Amino acid sequence: MRYAVLLFLVFTTCCARRTPPADFAKLSEEAVYKLLSFSPVNASSQGLHKWNGEDFDVELDDLSARSIQKQRDYLIDLHRRLAAFDKNALTPEDRADYDIIDYQIGLSLFDMDVSRSSQHSPQSYVELIGSALFNPFVLEYAAKEDRYRHIIARMEKVPHFIDVARRQLRGIPPIWAQVAREENQGNIDLISNTLRAGVPAALKADYDAASGPALDALRSFDRFLDMVSKGKRADAPGLRDTVNGSANFDWRLGAEQYGTKFQLALATASTPNEVLADAEARLKEVRTRMLEISLPLHATWFAGHGNHDDLKGVERENAVVREVLDHIAQDHSTPASYMDDARKYLEEARSFVQAKNLLTLPAGNNLQVIPTPEFERGIYGVAGFNGAPALEPQLGAFFWVTPIPPDWPKERSDSKLREYNAYQMRLIVIHEAMPGHYVQAEFANNVQPKARRVLRAVFGNGPYVEGWAQYVTQVVLDEGFMDHSPELRITLLKQELRVDANAILDIRLQTNRMTDQEAMDLMEKSTFQEHEEAVAKLQRAKLSSTQLPTYFVGWRDWLRVRELVRQTRGAGFNLRDFHDAALKEGAVPLPVLARLLTGKTL
Repeated sequence: MRYAVLLFLVFTTCCARRTPPADFAKLSEEAVYKLLSFSPVNASSQGLHKWNGEDFDVELDDLSARSIQKQRDYLIDLHRRLAAFDKNALTPEDRADYDIIDYQIGLSLFDMDVSRSSQHSPQSYVELIGSALFNPFVLEYAAKEDRYRHIIARMEKVPHFIDVARRQLRGIPPIWAQVAREENQGNIDLISNTLRAGVPAALKADYDAASGPALDALRSFDRFLDMVSKGKRADAPGLRDTVNGSANFDWRLGAEQYGTKFQLALATASTPNEVLADAEARLKEVRTRMLEISLPLHATWFAGHGNHDDLKGVERENAVVREVLDHIAQDHSTPASYMDDARKYLEEARSFVQAKNLLTLPAGNNLQVIPTPEFERGIYGVAGFNGAPALEPQLGAFFWVTPIPPDWPKERSDSKLREYNAYQMRLIVIHEAMPGHYVQAEFANNVQPKARRVLRAVFGNGPYVEGWAQYVTQVVLDEGFMDHSPELRITLLKQELRVDANAILDIRLQTNRMTDQEAMDLMEKSTFQEHEEAVAKLQRAKLSSTQLPTYFVGWRDWLRVRELVRQTRGAGFNLRDFHDAALKEGAVPLPVLARLLTGKTL
């Protein structure tokens, strides 16, 4: 079954009898809600609380082998019915939805047949439990007592859910077990402290009765993960196929499988090798530009020892740029002020975007800045955005900022604070919130009809989403944020180096063309990243695949779409109108966005 998805994806789309285009909306709506129903936790978090007699608020996902096969059968049938349409006869918006559904079918089958996350990824189980319990706590979709009843009902199902995980998991890469264990500790703390502190008095006894077995199951899972993370054998009752480190599964996809997932996840015509060559060339260009901006700053700040003319090429670039970046990094928050400074930068960015009229800002102010949930910190080591539910946008959105742990040694916390200094944190705020992902999500929550809104929110295109945040950060600086500060511009160029490196890391690591040390050298020596940041990014590259290149591919393609629209509209081009029109479509693949806005392809 390993390569079944590859055969399926090239299955002919010919059909003896075509389905009328008018029937597509019905199939699309069915597919959206059916696919969402396979994950009750995700469905509930998107505002779909009940559907076809199911109450998603009290359920956990079923990741058993039988359920996975049921989902696979539906996806194959859905592809057959989708292929019965002549997509060229559909309206432009229906054609866009067709493409999104088609890519999602391929990605889901790839996960089931090739990646097999339900068998190898313990963090997928851990993060699902965290989301299942945390979302009802922070999303006020019902009265507090009702939401706690949902939390309790889900906690009661945790022991069985962990039993399923232990039966299914095998061949776990130790790094995956290590991160899952760290996030699992976050779930234990969530139940033991955060949720317990808010339990309504009338439900305290029920909470205690459910939390005891749930915590026992999570602690047992923690011991299991601890053994695996250390590369030891993890024999356990009911465990199917003894786990022994990564003997049966490699976190690297390999060239062939990576190439397939790359096309499905990014919806791009470019191959991994083409993107790799582009990113490596771009990295050199950006370093040259950084040196140009650094030299006058260096002459001012380090007049006492000259501009390193005794060095040549890369060595001189590194010496000059590193000293300038180190000087810039001295302006940073303290662990205590980190969160408040992020809130201050958010208001600063909002005022600028409004003054420059870069796009139509959301009418409300429903964004909350909160600490990143502990069970998500394996991926979101710095910050992240969690949008409002697609079906209940009034509930608001969250800008997560990961605080500096109080038990970190000073050297480690200082390293992170230097990396995420006052300038870098401003860029993070622009990227994640204003006018990045938050504004993007607010536009998307107005897409109609509702089924289309959910489709493009839940199964949206990664390069569109991440590319927008990178692209619009450049726009904000181009428009004069902080009075064209050279310190901010060189920090953005450093961030662009990181985007280039993200693509290089993912492609080379996943296709087994880079060692850990080579990855660290790329980040620390070629892209000026602090050691703490580089360690976290290397871990992230091993936890996911094809996500890191979305920033590079998306940023590049957003600029290409803008240029295509500019050429099409000529003197009538307006930046604000372009942004509004592009964001109103929701997260469609960028080649599709170009087609929707201009009738042309990239």
